Amino acid sequence: MTLRILLADDHAMFRSGLRAVLDTQPDFECVAEVADGRAAVSATTRLRPDVAILDVRMPKLDGLAAAETILADSGNNTRVLVLTTFDTDEYVYRALAAGASGFLLKSLPPEELVAAIRIAARGDALIDPSVTHRLVARFAAGIAPSNPPAVRAPGLDRLTARENEVLLLVAAGYSNTEIGARLYVADETVKTHVSRILAKLELRDRVQAVVYAHRHGLLITDVEGGFGPSSKG
Repeated sequence: MTLRILLADDHAMFRSGLRAVLDTQPDFECVAEVADGRAAVSATTRLRPDVAILDVRMPKLDGLAAAETILADSGNNTRVLVLTTFDTDEYVYRALAAGASGFLLKSLPPEELVAAIRIAARGDALIDPSVTHRLVARFAAGIAPSNPPAVRAPGLDRLTARENEVLLLVAAGYSNTEIGARLYVADETVKTHVSRILAKLELRDRVQAVVYAHRHGLLITDVEGGFGPSSKG
């Protein structure tokens, strides 16, 4: 299957370099290159690529606003990766809250970018490892909006005890492999739990699960800097 990709970046040289990376993959097809956010929204609506790669800082409409517009379209099936040189927590939160499949730094090696595109295309989500755990700590410290403590997270009572445990570990930034190691189960078992969690909570992907958990105050930071269940859940 060919993955159809849209590139949006206002720096022509960087865009050309990114295009060269994509052209090394026989199953990648770059269907459009644009230089601003409005053009990215228009081209995505018209072409419906599998993955749109959006730079944060672009003229006319920045990449975060473009991502929000694209992902707010009920008929949209395009996965969005936000790419930037700026390691900024507020950028990350806006991208994830909009429903982006990943927030990646431009310093990412080409092979990891290729892997990220494949991950996004199959419906999974990722954040650059250098920002994941710090972002989670900022969420837990109250940076992200949350519901009042008295409001129980919607749908949480549909989860089994194990699924709730997996949700907390996903929200704390652990990969499937790390979750499996902590719970002494296979990666495939973790994937099954994650899929059921997403279905029961009516969430699109792993990123939305992270946002859900932190918005509803399901995690607290313990004295050792780790995370555990909050009494709000």
